[in-house]
Amino acid sequence: MRRIAWLIATLALAPPAFAQNNLPPHSWLFGTWTGGLFPPPSTLGAQECLAMPVVIFTRDLVMRAVITDQFYHQRLIETARVSPEGVEFRFARTAPQTTAGPFGLSPTGNTDIGFGCISADILRVQRRTENEISFPGCSDFAYPLVRCPAR
Repeated sequence: MRRIAWLIATLALAPPAFAQNNLPPHSWLFGTWTGGLFPPPSTLGAQECLAMPVVIFTRDLVMRAVITDQFYHQRLIETARVSPEGVEFRFARTAPQTTAGPFGLSPTGNTDIGFGCISADILRVQRRTENEISFPGCSDFAYPLVRCPAR
């Protein structure tokens, strides 16, 4: 009986799980971003931006749009290291594609889609302002990206 009372008292005094800050170091990036492939628009409504974002950051994934594909390419985050300038992501390697490509041809080489950086498995994000970032050294993203507004 005492154990049950002790357990109830301990749980009652413990802070709720949602009050603890269990966010990853890159949580400031969570959300949708546009630009990068093209100069970011000076004015853009939430509806237009959210209709087709260029990059999406989540807890475990970074997704990017590719002009030649209708689907977002997903990269699984292996590590995220914070620096004074921003964040450096290292992505997990994906398994080789086993399905045949167009015209029944087998894919060759690296099937990981990167960001046009030195390595497909590393992405450095530079924080310019609260709502503007860039991917330095990544040829696919020559322009800054801006956060899509919520409304």
